[in-house]
Amino acid sequence: MATANRNKENQDGEKSKRISLEQLREVRSMLSFIRPYRWYFFGGLVLLFLGSLTFMVFPYLAGELADVATGNSKLGLDLNQIGLILIVILLLQGIMSFLRVIWFAVVSEKGMADVRSSIYQRLIGLPVYFFEKNRVGDLTSRISEDVNRLSSVFSNTLAELIRQLLILITGIAFLLVTTPRLSLTMLATFPVIVVGAMFFGRFVRRLSKSRQKSLANTNTVVEETLQNINTVKAFTNESLEYNRYKSEMGKVVDTSLKLAKYRAAFASFIIVVLFGVIFFILWYGATMVQNDMMTIGQLVSFISYTAIIGAAIGSLGNFYTEIVTALGGTERIREILHEQTELKVPQVVNRPKVEGHIHFSDVHFEYPSRPDMSVLKGIDLDIHPGQKIALVGQSGSGKSTIVSLLMRLYPWQKGSITLDGNNISTLDLASYRSVYAVVPQEVLLFGGTIRENILYGHPEATEEELMDAARSSNSLEFIQSFPDGFDTIVGERGIKLSGGQRQRIAIARAVLRNPDILILDEATSSLDAESEKVVQEALERLLEGRTAIIIAHRLATIRNVDCIYVLEEGRIVEKGTHDELIDKEDGIYGALAKLQFDI
Repeated sequence: MATANRNKENQDGEKSKRISLEQLREVRSMLSFIRPYRWYFFGGLVLLFLGSLTFMVFPYLAGELADVATGNSKLGLDLNQIGLILIVILLLQGIMSFLRVIWFAVVSEKGMADVRSSIYQRLIGLPVYFFEKNRVGDLTSRISEDVNRLSSVFSNTLAELIRQLLILITGIAFLLVTTPRLSLTMLATFPVIVVGAMFFGRFVRRLSKSRQKSLANTNTVVEETLQNINTVKAFTNESLEYNRYKSEMGKVVDTSLKLAKYRAAFASFIIVVLFGVIFFILWYGATMVQNDMMTIGQLVSFISYTAIIGAAIGSLGNFYTEIVTALGGTERIREILHEQTELKVPQVVNRPKVEGHIHFSDVHFEYPSRPDMSVLKGIDLDIHPGQKIALVGQSGSGKSTIVSLLMRLYPWQKGSITLDGNNISTLDLASYRSVYAVVPQEVLLFGGTIRENILYGHPEATEEELMDAARSSNSLEFIQSFPDGFDTIVGERGIKLSGGQRQRIAIARAVLRNPDILILDEATSSLDAESEKVVQEALERLLEGRTAIIIAHRLATIRNVDCIYVLEEGRIVEKGTHDELIDKEDGIYGALAKLQFDI
C-alpha cells in the first residue's frame, strides 16, 4: 500500500512538473479563444499602458507641490498650474479607465462564451462511453465554475497584473534616474520576494486544482440526488444524501482553508519584507534631506513611488495566485477539448436512402470500461429489408448491446456490421444514425413542452405533420385534454406525464422522424395492461413497412415477428418464429413461453 502511495505521489509530482513546463502553451491555447476580439484586447492594453504612465505622473507632481511650497521647484510652475494639470490627468484617467473596462469586458464575455460553446460542442460530440467514465456533475462544474475563473482572469486579473507590472517597471525606472542610491536599496529586496512567489505558486496550483475537483464532486452529489429525488424519498435517504453532500463540502472547506493558509503566509511574508524596507528607506531618505543630498519634494516623490511599487509587488502575489488557480481550471477544460469526438457538431445531416438490410458477422465485444468481460461472443444476424425481428433473453445476455453496436455507440473488437452491404464503421456517423429511431423502455423527456419533445424527432416538421404524428401514436386525445394542449410543460424528465403518456410521446417523436429502421427497446414492459394496449396499437402502425428490431421480455408482443433470436451469455442459441421455437423440446424460448403463457 505504501509503495502504491509513493508511486502515485511520484506520478503526481511528474505531472505537476510537466504542467509547469507547459504553462505558456496552456495560456496560448486559451488565448486562441480571444483571437477574434484581439483588437479590443490590444486597444485595452494600449489604454492600460497609457493609463499606467499617466498615473505615474501623480507621485512626481506630489513631490513638485512640496518643492513649490518650499521654494525649490525646478519646473517654474505655481500651485494653481500644477492643480490644473492634476485635474486634466484625472479626467484622462477616467475616460481611459471607462473604455478599458468596456473593451476588456467584450473580450472576456464573448471569448468565454466561445469557450463554453466549444466545450458544449465537444461534449455532445463525444461517444457514450466517455459519459460512463465521467460524472455529469463534474462535467457541469467544468463548463461553469472553471470557465468562470478563466473569465475573471480575462476581464480583470490579467489587465490588473499587466497594469501593476507597468507601474512597477515605470516606477523603478524613474527612481533609478532620480534617486539611484535609495532605489538600489529598495531593489535589493526583489530576489527574496520573487523566490517566495515561485515557491508559493507551486503549492497554490496543486491545491486549487484539488479544490476545483472537490467542488465538482459536490455538484455531482446535488445533480444525482435531484435526478433521483423520487428514489431518495421512497427509501427515506434524505439524511444519507445530506451527509454525502456535507462530507464533500467538508473536503472543499479543508482544501480551501489549506489554500488560505498558504496565501496568508505569503501575504505576511510580503508585508514584513516590504514594510520593513519602506521604513528603512524613510529613515535613510530623511537623513539624505538633512544632509542636503535631496529635496523634500524628491523625498515625497520617492516615498510615493515606493508605496505604489510596494502595493504593486504585494498585489502581484494575489494576481499570480488567481491566474495559477485559473490555469488549474484550464487543465480540466482542455481535457474535454482534447477528447476525440465521434462526430463534428454542428454539421448538415444528409439522410441517405437505405433499404434496411442489416448483417452482423461474427461480432465480438467487450465494454471499454470492462475489457476483461466479454459481452458478445460471435454474433451472426441477417435482417432483410422490411423484416421484423425480436431479441429475447435474460438480462445481461447482450440484447441491448447488439442495438448499441448497431447505433455505433461503442466500437466492437472483432467481426463486421453492415447496412445494405456497407460496413457501418466507414459511413458518416450523423447521416448513418439519421435512418434510425429508437423507442426506449424508460422514456426521459426534455423539461419543455409536449410540442418541443415531439418535434425533437424532426424539428422542421409542419403543424399538420405534428398533428398526424400525435394522432398515429394515440397521443392526440390526451394532449388536447390539457388546457395548454401541445404547449403543456412536461416537467423535468417528463415527470408531469404518466408512463403511458411519455411512451406515446416517444412514439410520436419516432413517427415524426419517419425512420427506415426502428428499434423498440422493451417499449411496453413497464406499462399497465390498459396503457400497453394503447401503446401497442400505436407501435403496430409505426412498424408498418419498416425494418424493425424489437427487444422484448413480454413474449406476447412478438408473436407475429418474422424471426426471434434467443440470446444467452452473449451468444445466439436459438432462432426461428414463435411457433417454431415454442415447439422445440427443452428450448430456452419454450421455457420462457411456458412461464408467461401458462402453457
